[in-house]
Amino acid sequence: MPKPRPHVTQFFRAGAGGLIVDEAGLVFAFERSDARGNWQLAQGGLDPGEEPLEAAYREIKEETGIKRKHLELLDPEPELLAYELPEGRRRSKLGRGQAHYWFAFRFLGRDSHITLGDQKEFRAWKRTTIHELIQQTAEFRRPVYERLSVRFANLFPTI
Repeated sequence: MPKPRPHVTQFFRAGAGGLIVDEAGLVFAFERSDARGNWQLAQGGLDPGEEPLEAAYREIKEETGIKRKHLELLDPEPELLAYELPEGRRRSKLGRGQAHYWFAFRFLGRDSHITLGDQKEFRAWKRTTIHELIQQTAEFRRPVYERLSVRFANLFPTI
């Protein structure tokens, strides 16, 4: 008889994320510390009572070291964008997946302003095209990043 699978609460964790671009329209991508070669945008969960934009600024600062004063808010994505985590990655804190409020920002700082925070989440960063980032992120995140690439297409250089 098969063992019963552990129960994971069926919810999508609310969060916020930031798509940060430079003047040339290149995206700042961050390599996960726990999965080399897996690049993503800064994102994270909302704290109780926290507004999505404030969460985006906080997550960006915590994960990348980039301060609010080095970001220009360009535009929000009006819809929550969700992804479902693969079964093996689901946890009681994360639930079945995540649903994020997304914001586009222009980076106004210098490279030295990117310190990767406490380096728990990310181990490296780079500038890349949105299309390269989509190819280098976890498969479950790709539909969200593809939506962001369409929504914010005016920010990216034509190829």
